[in-house]
Amino acid sequence: MKMKRTVHLGLGSNLGDRAANLEQAIHRLAAWGVEAVRRSSLYATEPVGFAPQHWFLNCVVEAETELMPRQLLRAAQQVERDLGRRRLVRNGPRILDVDILLYGGSVVRMADLEIPHPRIAERRFVLIPLRELAPSLLHPTLRRTIAELLAATPDRSEVRVWHPPAGALAAPADAPEGREEPVRRSAPRD
Repeated sequence: MKMKRTVHLGLGSNLGDRAANLEQAIHRLAAWGVEAVRRSSLYATEPVGFAPQHWFLNCVVEAETELMPRQLLRAAQQVERDLGRRRLVRNGPRILDVDILLYGGSVVRMADLEIPHPRIAERRFVLIPLRELAPSLLHPTLRRTIAELLAATPDRSEVRVWHPPAGALAAPADAPEGREEPVRRSAPRD
């Protein structure tokens, strides 16, 4: 009998029906044996690394799986492809992005996979939803909690709690954002 591992996945979308894309991804990951236990709120996030493009919706999912790290990567990549992801431009617009943030307390270093995700500490759009789920979770290599990493990150990009517009489950990326609540920054913006 295989042992289930707790994993944390970062999901993002900035094309099409972003909220529905994230929901479909969570559903399709379950078919691969990646069962969501908890998920963060949805956050509207400013694009980082490539502009101009629509804002993203991001969330973090805490899941349990028997998949080994490389199997989990293959499952995540297949779900991305199934939903129409095409890797044309690094950090460019995408229907879906699924990142393996943490795989329990394991450290994985392979040519095509690095866990913990190497840029967790640099991304508010990951740290804020991850802090919502697990503020005292210890990063296995940096030896700091998620809350401490968020307080120390140099990233000052906008991250806001997102709520669907009244009467709708989700909105397309180019539609008005719905109601967003600012997330308090850990340090003032320069």
